Amino acid sequence: MIRTMNIPSKLPDTGITIFTQMTRLAQENGAINLSQGFPDFNTDPKLIELVGHHMRIGHNQYAPMQGVPVLRERIAEKIKELYHADCNPETFITITSGATEALFCAISTIVHHHDEIIIFEPAFDSYLPAVRLHGGIPVFVKLQYPDYTIDWDEVRKKISPRTKAIILNSPHNPTGTVIGSQDIIQLQKIIQNHDLLIISDEVYEHIIFDQIPHEGILRYPDLAARSFVISSFGKTYHTTGWKIGYCVAPPPLTDEFRKIHQYVTFASNTPIQYAYAEIMEEKDYYHKLAVFYQHKRDLFQSLLQDSRFTTLPCRGTYFQMMEYSKISTEPDTVFAGRLTTEYGVAAIPPSVFYHTKDDHKVLRFCFAKTDDTLKKAAEILCRI
Repeated sequence: MIRTMNIPSKLPDTGITIFTQMTRLAQENGAINLSQGFPDFNTDPKLIELVGHHMRIGHNQYAPMQGVPVLRERIAEKIKELYHADCNPETFITITSGATEALFCAISTIVHHHDEIIIFEPAFDSYLPAVRLHGGIPVFVKLQYPDYTIDWDEVRKKISPRTKAIILNSPHNPTGTVIGSQDIIQLQKIIQNHDLLIISDEVYEHIIFDQIPHEGILRYPDLAARSFVISSFGKTYHTTGWKIGYCVAPPPLTDEFRKIHQYVTFASNTPIQYAYAEIMEEKDYYHKLAVFYQHKRDLFQSLLQDSRFTTLPCRGTYFQMMEYSKISTEPDTVFAGRLTTEYGVAAIPPSVFYHTKDDHKVLRFCFAKTDDTLKKAAEILCRI
């Protein structure tokens, strides 16, 4: 009889992600899936044709480790246009297999044993495991409910001689909040007094509503000089399954980042990179994205006006936080499960994004769906 080997877990408290759990539950129960953050509509047929075109003309072998040069050039041009920053595509920009890989590589690059990393909660679930895998110590700062704003005085109190970096996320998943100009001022004051690095997760940079500007870190030279800025094509072009992202950082940080990246995925999908490079020449795709998703946010909110859910502010991303205390006092994990199995609509319970499992009786709904899907989901939610 062969004895199975047991190994000590590096992440003993980590299980299957909530996104996998809720999507599987939705599939098992035939529920409308407003949990995991992906569109239920397709990308532009032109982009699909471009991928096929580049496959047919032979772009099917390894891309350069740093990414296809023309795609990095298009990204540099966009950064110059939107943020007035000059980023040499050869030395600043690295293409990755999704933003999650970029986040993992950035964290791997900077975190040494016992380094402290400030993480704002609720936090996207890939940050904490990556910090812990590298021996880092997470230091949590909770966003202030219900507006999910940053208490910068608390941030200052949490900084110690061991603090290595701050992880930012704006527009913020799961809450839909965005960093404003006053937040940038506070961050600039902090780095004047502390030698900290920044990892800025900006994958929803083009999905900000009500004409609010995106306060991207690349706008600010003093912040950009110490930052890894990460974005994603999946959110912009409705192609989350293609898993192409990128990291922008000054050369000394990029050099170290690439040392990690080359042994994680080495290179990302070649024909898709070429296709994105071509579609980026049509700037309306990202210039009009906020209007496209603001229509869906406004529609979803209006459809739920007569429900017993309470709408929380949503200024960016394609996620809507809804408070349900008028309906149930159940924990959000329990209510999310029952909402899926009994009513047929799946959502995400945000308590899973806190290390202390804070429960505000709120669920996160994804509105990156067709109008018909949103109407069907809202009809169910209004009956509860």
